[in-house]
Amino acid sequence: MIKYYYPNGDTCYRALHTAHAVYHSKDGRLIARAMRPDNSELYEFEITAFELVEPGVRCF
Repeated sequence: MIKYYYPNGDTCYRALHTAHAVYHSKDGRLIARAMRPDNSELYEFEITAFELVEPGVRCF
């Protein structure tokens, strides 16, 4: 799992296979690119950080 941290302080857990990229935009923002939950397309969103969650670790 990947845990994304949003600029407003919220977090989101996503399956590793949905992640496509994490990069810095031209203006310095950290951007994540992932597959939509319905697998229809990739989308991008701003994050402040991310971490990989080990298998077997409970996500809260």
